[in-house]
Amino acid sequence: MFMRMQKNRGQTTAEYAVLLGLVIAAVMAMQIYVKRGLQGKVKLETDKLGTQYEPDYLSSTFTSNRDTTEAENIQAGGGVQRTLSRDEATRTGTQTYSAP
Repeated sequence: MFMRMQKNRGQTTAEYAVLLGLVIAAVMAMQIYVKRGLQGKVKLETDKLGTQYEPDYLSSTFTSNRDTTEAENIQAGGGVQRTLSRDEATRTGTQTYSAP
């Protein structure tokens, strides 16, 4: 009777191992479909955001102005004193985006 009980224990362990192997194989097979589903959801949400930045559709116009004053004083004995002052620098512009 003891031998028969040991045989059943081994058979039960083998059955659990086979069952565990089948569950792992099923999960691995489903992994592809789950990944595709998640990628589809991400693409759907990305498409809802609209068109992203494309250089062909962006138009920029900028104007830069810089007013400077330069003075040069020649001193006795050949010395030169130069003064450069930047009074104002401005940059104005617009950017427009035209959708395709």
